[in-house]
Amino acid sequence: MAWIKMIPEDAAEGRLAEMYRRMAEPDGTVDNILKIHSLNPSSLQGHFDFYKTLMRGRSGLSRAQREMIAVVVSAANRCHY
Repeated sequence: MAWIKMIPEDAAEGRLAEMYRRMAEPDGTVDNILKIHSLNPSSLQGHFDFYKTLMRGRSGLSRAQREMIAVVVSAANRCHY
């Protein structure tokens, strides 16, 4: 859990609520790594676009390879994400 104040999904309003709907996982939750931007929707959009480009944009790496790299980096950094 982040130590940064975050707006939960059920308290989001307006632009943030719409962004949460677009960024939600199939179970309806939004990843904490995105919610840490909830007080600044512009930075949330920037983070999401950056992630989308890295993980789903054109690349010589497959999606699976990118996910594997992310797992190794997270493990090396002792990050559960």
